[in-house]
Amino acid sequence: MATSPKYQKVFDALQREIQSGRFKAGDRLPSEAELERRFGTSRITVGRAVRDLQLAGLVERRAGSGSYVKARSLSEALSFGLLIPDLGETEIFEPICQGMMASPLARQHALLWGSLTNPAASKEERAWQLCRQYIERRVSGVFFAPLELTAGKDAVNRQIARALDDAGIPVVVLDRTVVPYPERGVHDLVGIDNRRAGYRITEHLLRLGSRRIAFVAVAHAAATVEAREAGYREALYAWNSPIERELVHRLDPMDIHDVQRVMESTHPDAIVCANDWTAARLMHAVLELGYSVPEDMRLVGIDDMEYASLLPVPLTTLRQPTREIGAVAFAAMLDRVSRPETPVRDIFLQTQLVVRRSCGASVERSTNARGRINEQRPHA
Repeated sequence: MATSPKYQKVFDALQREIQSGRFKAGDRLPSEAELERRFGTSRITVGRAVRDLQLAGLVERRAGSGSYVKARSLSEALSFGLLIPDLGETEIFEPICQGMMASPLARQHALLWGSLTNPAASKEERAWQLCRQYIERRVSGVFFAPLELTAGKDAVNRQIARALDDAGIPVVVLDRTVVPYPERGVHDLVGIDNRRAGYRITEHLLRLGSRRIAFVAVAHAAATVEAREAGYREALYAWNSPIERELVHRLDPMDIHDVQRVMESTHPDAIVCANDWTAARLMHAVLELGYSVPEDMRLVGIDDMEYASLLPVPLTTLRQPTREIGAVAFAAMLDRVSRPETPVRDIFLQTQLVVRRSCGASVERSTNARGRINEQRPHA
């Protein structure tokens, strides 16, 4: 509790009092001014806590009168489906789900993982099975992380989204849009600004003196990768650095021959990888080919997965606040369910540049609890 945000402390205290019966159904909560004095905090903090109580279904606000405790009933507990076909393959989704489950707003509600009648089916077929299952169960909403890494992903993603829309089930998409970049789609999105992420990590290499910078991703990747590539190109343009098609690659980073061809034909002095998954595998390949990181070539990623600091050369990357994305996504879903007329939103959380040895920067070291080195005045 010592490290909890102030609004969460207020939320938790009021929630305990409602659940213990101190405040009964129909009781009026103290005014925000009274709660300010009681908790010694600001009007903004109190307002956030009361709003979260409302989103959690514990209180209702009456215009000009105040906030009142709602009658509790089983019908108020909502069930939300998790439709994440790449769970277990794309590392960011497990902590995102953990963030959802840890949210105070989730305590009253249920997250459903679904069950597959044919686990041996293709990823596209499994995703469609879950979609139909959630529609049949009439869930209150679906958290959808659209498919990637398959040739038919775009058609299947559109099919799933259209079926949920036709069934009147609210959808919040996680990390990536249903449609290819730069199309937007019609659902709330919670993640990071991937174009800005691509720009930031590329600019970091440019500040260190790199000029022949390649961009590497795998084929059939999610829309996030296209956005990161767009940010990469934008940073090169802003720095008057060459923008060459031959420096942008879609390849299998574990194919040593493919990696060798790229290195020998384009001679990059740095590589921006679309994510840490690609960076980790590419690093092993270039080291096996006899290149040194960062002496011969700087290498960076995006995501800051747990293994990023454990690679043969610790990886410089941009950290995604994955658990926070999960918590914010749950709040966005409750808001969408209670206010379906709200305009569609992009909710982007801030990334953090984490500087390690792979980019060749020298930093003043300040190691945090997860072993990351926080950037302080990097220089070549």
